[in-house]
Amino acid sequence: MADSITHKGSKENLIGPNASPELVKQFSNELQVTRKTPPTYLVHAEDDKGVVVQNMLLFATALQKNKVPFDFHLYEKGGHGFGLNNATSEVKWMDLVQDWMSKNGWLKK
Repeated sequence: MADSITHKGSKENLIGPNASPELVKQFSNELQVTRKTPPTYLVHAEDDKGVVVQNMLLFATALQKNKVPFDFHLYEKGGHGFGLNNATSEVKWMDLVQDWMSKNGWLKK
């Protein structure tokens, strides 16, 4: 939710245009990570102009700091909201998630 990297419209829609510092902190995902945060897979595109990649990197750093298992895939292109299929790449991120989950023993055989 830091003003320098947040999507202003989303922030204002969620917590209002004049949110208190306490509310901003409460809704800053990277500040809410604890050792109890579930394992997390992140996917993002570098050219996302709506939510800049620094948001994902801050969250990944918080996961690492708290020793939460995580992995991510960063596409060079794809913009914002490409969903389950990034048409700019042959890499299928859901296949990567499945591989990651399987390697960690989280999928039933």
